[in-house]
Amino acid sequence: MILTLVAAFQLAVSSAPLQAGAGPASLTVKDASRTLSVGLIAASGGPLLRAEQLKPVVPITVSHLTGSRWMLIVNGTGIEVEDGNRFAKVGDQTYQLASPPEVRKGALYIPMQLVVEVISRIVPNLVWDPERFELRAFSSTQKFASRDAAAARALPRRRASSGESGGRVPATVASAAPLGPLRARRLVVVDAGHGGPDGGMHGPIGRSPELIEKEITLNVAKRVGAALGRRGIDVKYTRTTDTLIALSDRGRMANDARADLFLSIHVNAANPGWKDPGGARGFETYFLAEAKTEDARRLESMENEVVRFESGPSARPGDPLNFILNDMVQNQNLRESNELAELIQRRMGEVHPGPSRGVKQAGFRVLVTAFMPAVLVEIGFGTNPSEAGYLTDTSRMDELSGAISDAVLEYLKRYERRVAAAPDGASGGLSPR
Repeated sequence: MILTLVAAFQLAVSSAPLQAGAGPASLTVKDASRTLSVGLIAASGGPLLRAEQLKPVVPITVSHLTGSRWMLIVNGTGIEVEDGNRFAKVGDQTYQLASPPEVRKGALYIPMQLVVEVISRIVPNLVWDPERFELRAFSSTQKFASRDAAAARALPRRRASSGESGGRVPATVASAAPLGPLRARRLVVVDAGHGGPDGGMHGPIGRSPELIEKEITLNVAKRVGAALGRRGIDVKYTRTTDTLIALSDRGRMANDARADLFLSIHVNAANPGWKDPGGARGFETYFLAEAKTEDARRLESMENEVVRFESGPSARPGDPLNFILNDMVQNQNLRESNELAELIQRRMGEVHPGPSRGVKQAGFRVLVTAFMPAVLVEIGFGTNPSEAGYLTDTSRMDELSGAISDAVLEYLKRYERRVAAAPDGASGGLSPR
């Protein structure tokens, strides 16, 4: 269904390009605690604005997918747009725009019309005031309403586990805990990064004893799995011993098991070129999309480097990232992964002594083949002496694993509430075991 918005988009400005005296040169965006002035630029069908400038007031994440395609995640709803294309896709609806989005110096500019007529509907406490030329959030503290159920991504249905697959996939660990707050049993695949000849990062810088990433990730992954089990969630591990699993195989294990979520656990390492690499601290969570920063690209390259250890038909370095990204957009896994990453980051922030480095995106090969919400968690810097001590403290590992598991449970509960609120039970949603 294609909806045309141009008839409703009258606003208080001319549809002609901005000129002196033709209309306001900026949009005011405000809530109870702040007021932003967002600059407008001229376009043939009406003004454009830089999407990321709305972020302090509007819950928006801007992600470059591939080529000319971009995704706006607004209040949990994905809006797909394309540079130079006068259409925007929201769930199963397509909107015709008066002006196409444009990319200028690597930044996405979107029609103001899209903000006023689509984004303001997705975020129900946003109010457009054409007389004052203001977009207002009427309460800065109110939680944003439930996601648009019609656009909610359906997590894959799962068949019963068949156990081992060619001797490579560890058996599923079924939870002995009661179902609790979830309506159905869920399966989470927990991936311990690296393994075998691929030790991952080594640290800390200038101190001993030596920390090896593959050992920490396996230890933490097992603790995350145990914590999930105590919350009534079934778990499958990509590895339970010191063995090498091809990056492309890890996501396929989750697909074969019809898992609901995929978590990959890693330890970060500082860039030796930084001013104080030994002082780098903190935790961050990634979802799959094109890396936006130099640091994200560096980490992507470092984590993907394991392919040099892989051999045989399962190691497929030619797996097309662009094809997978396109599939992710169609299945709306991108915004679901973003939400899961945000919850994990917030929960870790309650227990982790280091600073939150935020939710980020990169093209991690380990996430490419997982056709479900999938995230990669960097639990701290092994190159930092104090964080290396934290990551080897069993009590702190348990605390951190519990926080990650709490985030997973919260995500699944939110998902089930969205499905329950959707018309006809949100077809294609998770099915009970």
